[in-house]
Amino acid sequence: MGFNATCTPGRDAAAAMVRVTPQVPALVIYLDPVNIAIQLPPFPGGSDVLMRFCRELSREASKLADHLGSQEGRHTLAEGDPDVRG
Repeated sequence: MGFNATCTPGRDAAAAMVRVTPQVPALVIYLDPVNIAIQLPPFPGGSDVLMRFCRELSREASKLADHLGSQEGRHTLAEGDPDVRG
């Protein structure tokens, strides 16, 4: 199933690895209020596909966090607004 979505994290956004069943782990992204669950693909080798995806997601999320934490990544309108920068 494919779809495109654009979401922004709310103040209580979080992410977690959960177990749907003892054999089925999933990555859940709680965006406050939208939740997204990423589960094992239902085909042979699906765990390898999800493993590679999670590692890539981790790398790219780290790059984004580093960029946002740098002076270059900060939006000028958000600099002085504690509600935006949190």
